Amino acid sequence: MADFFDLILEPLEAVFLKFKVFLPNLLAMLVILAVGVALAKLFQVVLVKSLNAVNFDRWSDRVGITALMRKGDLWSKPSALFGTVLLWLMILVTLMIGLGALRVAAIDNLVEQFFAYLPRAFSAALILVLGSLLAGFVSRAVLIAAVNSGYHYSRLLAEAVRILLTVLILAMSMEQLQIAPGIVLAAFSIIFGGIVTALAISFGVGGIDAAKRMIERESPAEKHDEIEHL
Repeated sequence: MADFFDLILEPLEAVFLKFKVFLPNLLAMLVILAVGVALAKLFQVVLVKSLNAVNFDRWSDRVGITALMRKGDLWSKPSALFGTVLLWLMILVTLMIGLGALRVAAIDNLVEQFFAYLPRAFSAALILVLGSLLAGFVSRAVLIAAVNSGYHYSRLLAEAVRILLTVLILAMSMEQLQIAPGIVLAAFSIIFGGIVTALAISFGVGGIDAAKRMIERESPAEKHDEIEHL
């Protein structure tokens, strides 16, 4: 009978001892999470107030950040968006640090991979944001230049430039994230080449009438010069 109780109690005792060793790590994780979330909220409030103090929202309207957010169906203020991004980024980092405090081999490997991948994710996000702003700026510049030159397809040309730059930016971001780089490169080459070819054909066909009118305007002058020469 004693052997029977030993068979039951020994596994329970082993589990209790393991939990006793694991309990400090669990408490450390909970403390890290609580402190990290509190600091994240504090930094969010400080960042939003600092951005409001320097009129960041007004500057965002001028450079096109607000317009970019609206295209992405984001209707909050840019300062509030940056505050929210900072909050969740700090919470995510805090969660990884807290999981690392558990001292579990599989989780430690996951945390190590996360922090190794974090710089790539940050640089990809930076490329995406700055590239989108650059694409919008170049598209507006092309539109203004084409309108001033009297080009009839100014808006189409500006939109084509924006699409080409957007495709390039997306390819750069995905390559930075190392998401199937071979497939991304092949897809980018096909899409970019197809867009350029389609634009060349469309503008070539659409420019036939314009070229014809230019030739007709120049022909009478050339005939007049030939008559005077004779």
